[in-house]
Amino acid sequence: MHVLGIETSCDETSAAIVRGGRKVLSNVVSSSLSLHCRYGGVIPEIASRMQLETIAAVTEAAFKKAAVGLNDIDAISVTSGPGLLGSLLVGISFSRALGLSAAIPVLEVNHLMSHIYAVFLNSSKVPALPFVALVVSGGHTSLFHVTGFGAAEELGHTRDDACGEAFDKVAKLLGLAYPGGPLIEKIASKGDCRRIKFNCSDTRQPLDFSFSGIKTAVMYLVRKKKELAPKEKRDIAASFQEAVFGVLVDKAISACRMQGAKNLVVAGGVAANSRLREKFIFSCRQAGVGCYFPAPSLCTDNAAMVAGLGCRIFKEGGKGAVYA
Repeated sequence: MHVLGIETSCDETSAAIVRGGRKVLSNVVSSSLSLHCRYGGVIPEIASRMQLETIAAVTEAAFKKAAVGLNDIDAISVTSGPGLLGSLLVGISFSRALGLSAAIPVLEVNHLMSHIYAVFLNSSKVPALPFVALVVSGGHTSLFHVTGFGAAEELGHTRDDACGEAFDKVAKLLGLAYPGGPLIEKIASKGDCRRIKFNCSDTRQPLDFSFSGIKTAVMYLVRKKKELAPKEKRDIAASFQEAVFGVLVDKAISACRMQGAKNLVVAGGVAANSRLREKFIFSCRQAGVGCYFPAPSLCTDNAAMVAGLGCRIFKEGGKGAVYA
């Protein structure tokens, strides 16, 4: 079974073709990130306009790379949310028009569930259901108990900033460019993570997250210093990163214990961070929990995860990937 995936939830325009829900034949991603950098964040109007201009060409490139034609496609899977409304409409409208013209069924799937499904792509080592999943990205930080490909129960989420958003804001405070996550990771690798004691705010719900407090703590520290030496920037970045990742690890493993889950999946853009992976692998080994990550290239927004999830749900007769 061949499924065409379309992803336009944020600034990326992506099309992919996946065979059998597991084998990625093509995964083409076009980003308008360079147009957003000057503003320090994604501008929805710019994102949707660029997606309108590029979606047809990106899809054509995905077909060419996979060496298949439209007649070989059994279904189309497209992200229906969450995401930027204008961007989502571009992908959904394109997918529906293409499906109608070629008499191909169209399945709308959940963006967060697609991130979780990325762990099943191009890998022989995959978790058995049910499992706990942490989706951590620029727009989301959520814990789920996943019992099937079509549905999952949310266990906790951020009460303010998403993890990746906090990284971008701290990077700006340190005078780094946008997006800040990869730059924080780079300078943090040369910093002393024990130099400064940062803490994330407590939440009423044990599996919820809060990152606004630690972001504010960094802001006050930077203002107090007035001018930061390169070493001070590296130490702040390392200390901030370590504190945030510590909370992610602790709450994810706590969720596994509460649910009696033997496996944990960590997905989303922040899951590509090498230090985050190190901490999860070490802590999960200590806790006796299996730890799974998608390939780094499949952590950020892409259509392969959308196509893969759509294929599995379509086979099971589902109507879409949702969570309670």
